[in-house]
Amino acid sequence: MTSTTANETNPSTDEGLSGTARADQFADGSKFEVDILMRITRMGLAHHWRMTTAVVATIGAAIFQLFIPRYVGQAVDHAQGLLGGGVAAGGDAHAALWTAASMIVFFSVLRGVFSMMQNYHGESIGHCIGYELRLAFYEQVQRLSFSFHDKVHTGDLITRGMLDLEGVRMFISTGVIRTLLLTVLIGGSAYFLMSTDAVLGLLALSFVPFVAWRSAVARLKLRWMWLLMQERLSVITRLMEENLTGIRVVRAFSAQKFELDQFEKASEDALGVAIQRVSVRVSNTTVMSFAFFASMVLVLWVGGLKVIDGEITVGRLAEVLTFMMLLQMPVRQIGMMVNSFARASTCGVRLFEVIDRDPRIKDRDAAPPLELKRGVLTFENVAFSFGPESPDTRVLSGVSFSVGPGETLGIVGPPGSGKSTIAHLVPRFYDVTGGRVSIDGQDIRDISLDSLRQAVSVVQQDAHLFTASIENNIAYGDPWSDGERIARANRSAQLHDYVARLPGGYETLVGERGVSLSGGQRQRLSIARGILSDPAILVFDDSTAAVDAATEQRIRVALRDGQDKRATVIISHRLGSLMHADEVLFVEAGRVVERGKHEELLALGGRYRDLYQLQSRPGIDHGVDMPGTGGEP
Repeated sequence: MTSTTANETNPSTDEGLSGTARADQFADGSKFEVDILMRITRMGLAHHWRMTTAVVATIGAAIFQLFIPRYVGQAVDHAQGLLGGGVAAGGDAHAALWTAASMIVFFSVLRGVFSMMQNYHGESIGHCIGYELRLAFYEQVQRLSFSFHDKVHTGDLITRGMLDLEGVRMFISTGVIRTLLLTVLIGGSAYFLMSTDAVLGLLALSFVPFVAWRSAVARLKLRWMWLLMQERLSVITRLMEENLTGIRVVRAFSAQKFELDQFEKASEDALGVAIQRVSVRVSNTTVMSFAFFASMVLVLWVGGLKVIDGEITVGRLAEVLTFMMLLQMPVRQIGMMVNSFARASTCGVRLFEVIDRDPRIKDRDAAPPLELKRGVLTFENVAFSFGPESPDTRVLSGVSFSVGPGETLGIVGPPGSGKSTIAHLVPRFYDVTGGRVSIDGQDIRDISLDSLRQAVSVVQQDAHLFTASIENNIAYGDPWSDGERIARANRSAQLHDYVARLPGGYETLVGERGVSLSGGQRQRLSIARGILSDPAILVFDDSTAAVDAATEQRIRVALRDGQDKRATVIISHRLGSLMHADEVLFVEAGRVVERGKHEELLALGGRYRDLYQLQSRPGIDHGVDMPGTGGEP
């Protein structure tokens, strides 16, 4: 796990997780990760009394089960005595038979009770571990840096936090407890068989190594093929979802044949894996059953000869056969046990790869909270790079500016110029690689993240809404806000009148299951959420791109209340949003190439004026991309 941690802490390395498919990771896991298995076991041992109870119950259940074949053998001998003995002998045999039958019932009941305790506490330990890991995983996902989430697919995180966590959780009951149970059962049976008759014992145990080996091999292969099947089914699901979602596009371009061919190919791949799984399961089950019955035939042949020669009784032979029947299922479960070790090892590596990762963006030791005096945001010769630091990889170079309460800074530039990167550096979503960002002279890397993000609010272009009411979506910026504050923030965002006309008002659900909002309405709701907490520094990252100019003007007028108490940064591709700014920066290729007030930049006759003239032409779409350097990071 050392290399994993290094990925997060070393800015020169890729922060992404392993891109290998789960099936391939399982197939490549030829050796168990002992450290991972020991770590899971220690988590189980932390639940002292549950673990102790499970272990004692497991040993007890196995021991009581080992007594049953002995009494079965005695019952057979006593029954034989009833058939061939006299009256007196028959009475003794009858009583002995009842005693043997009673002991079988007694030990069976005890075995059932102890097995119930073993299963209950073994499962409960697993669920306790699952609860702890689920919280740890979710907390870690909240802590990890934006640079981590930039490189990791959401589906991979969900898979690790659900399926892989399940594989780790089950290890105590299917791995540790089952290992203990099988050890006692197989070891105890081998001891009793060998002590009864060495030859019959060896014959009775002859199927054990072969069946254990085949069971382990089959289980591991079936496990790999099950994961492969899941991947094949996920492809089918994706194709079906895309086809149904874009059914109008498919029909419009008469692409039904192409889509059907794709779906048929994916279905054939899944069918091939399914048939392979059936073949592996049936062939191995047949081979294992043959090995078991072959051993039983040998025991019956040799044991029958011994009974005829008077070396052993029929009851002894029945006892040996009962031990064999008792061993058949546990021996086959060796494969399940090996599979549990392999699954916990593979899933544990994937799960702990996330949990053990050290976030790149985190509080320094004993980081003090931000001491907010005026709320002056300052960039001092800031440089930033997503990859290894070098002049060729820099997204920003030498960016400097300062904006204080009552002031508005505008930033404009072509796509890919680094505008959004500047917005992400203010709340420290990323750390600068050169220079520094400070608030009231305090380097934001030296203060606590919580205090920084309480003072800074970034309203982004892509407004994410939760499946909750409009009121709760706005109050996400300050959950303890009352209804009047929420309505005031929504009025400033010019969305209150629309919400008031809805049947449910502020209780109307939005998100996947709620009312469908337009892009501009979603952005205005996001603006209301951003200003609700009354931040000292407010950053708009092209957050009015989907809002018409007239509505944007009303929002700007409404936001003047309290503007003298905060610094405002507006990033936009539309110059109408920036004309009122105290200073405008024209950013290109990560550098500030022009700066000044709107009138000064027009008089300068540079790129800002060219953009102004372009957007002032009649019929020009002001949302058109400007010539620049690729996609915005």
